[in-house]
Amino acid sequence: MGHDAIILAGGAASRMGGRDKPGLRLGGRTLLERVAAAVPDAGRLVVVGPPRDLPGALFTRERPEGGGPVPALRAGLALVAAPWVALLAGDLPLMEPAHVRALLRAAGDGDGAVLLDDDGREQWLAGVWRTAPLRAALAGYEGRSLRGLLTPLDPARLRLPGTPWLDCDTMDDLRKVAQMNVLAEWTALACKELGVDPARVDRDLVLELTKEVAHGVARPAAPLTAYLLGLAEGTGTAPEDAVERITTLARNWERATTETLTDD
Repeated sequence: MGHDAIILAGGAASRMGGRDKPGLRLGGRTLLERVAAAVPDAGRLVVVGPPRDLPGALFTRERPEGGGPVPALRAGLALVAAPWVALLAGDLPLMEPAHVRALLRAAGDGDGAVLLDDDGREQWLAGVWRTAPLRAALAGYEGRSLRGLLTPLDPARLRLPGTPWLDCDTMDDLRKVAQMNVLAEWTALACKELGVDPARVDRDLVLELTKEVAHGVARPAAPLTAYLLGLAEGTGTAPEDAVERITTLARNWERATTETLTDD
């Protein structure tokens, strides 16, 4: 599906003390560079914000500057030529090309698709939209919120593994993402040393499993369980739903232990 991309990279970043948020670096790249890397298939990359060193990007500014996401979208959409457009915030360091492609597939014959966070809330700056209906909606819209603008387009709601929708509103958010980046780099290095295909490792699923085991059973049980799962996968004895089974077992463990202690 032919598409362009709009990245909103303005704003005052008040919760970061006015720092240049899209210009903050993570793992050797700025947040803006990371978001731009998530749309390599875009015909045009439009950035709404101050000009930066980002080869191939078209820069524009909203009027008035700092007027919010709706004026920023209006400015960016004026430069869009493709039938579809990805609309992304400039502080989504975990967004990847696969996420954007999944959104385009989810949109199908509709007017758009948007990511949901862990609480089921739409993340309006992590979505894709059919350009013509978006232009029509924007032309007659006088509100200030993206939610009010985009909800009537009735987009597909999509949940994806991990947290590609996670934005960095505070320095704590950035530190959290930095830790995730360290985990990603460590996973890649460990896979190389162990001769494991990284594509077979669902890091987020394993981390969620160990969290459930640590909480429901005991902290030392978490790494032990991950090791046992690895052994089972390596020997071919693990069932297809191994992670789901162990997660359920861990969740029920605390309940069963509590009931036993209560009965005694």
